[in-house]
Amino acid sequence: MMGGQPGQPPDLSNAEIVDYSPLEGDGRLRLKLKDGSVIEVKLEIMNILRAGNDPNTGLPAYIVQSAPMVRLVECPKELRKSPMRAAAKDTKSIPGFG
Repeated sequence: MMGGQPGQPPDLSNAEIVDYSPLEGDGRLRLKLKDGSVIEVKLEIMNILRAGNDPNTGLPAYIVQSAPMVRLVECPKELRKSPMRAAAKDTKSIPGFG
């Protein structure tokens, strides 16, 4: 986000949602990791907001609300482990995260 006072969140009281359409591709990026795994990353766009103009340049300022979506495509067999059994559950873990 451009403009505004440094360190202060932008004023979104007058921001407006801007519709968009992708220009090319589906936005997925495949990455091969050094351990041999292949992951696919896609940035899921929830909203794009136009929040006025930068006071220094006059250019429109945009805020993109997004979330990364990551999917494991390939994984070397040596990185795989057996799933944990329910009986071997850690009793010290936080409920819902064990």
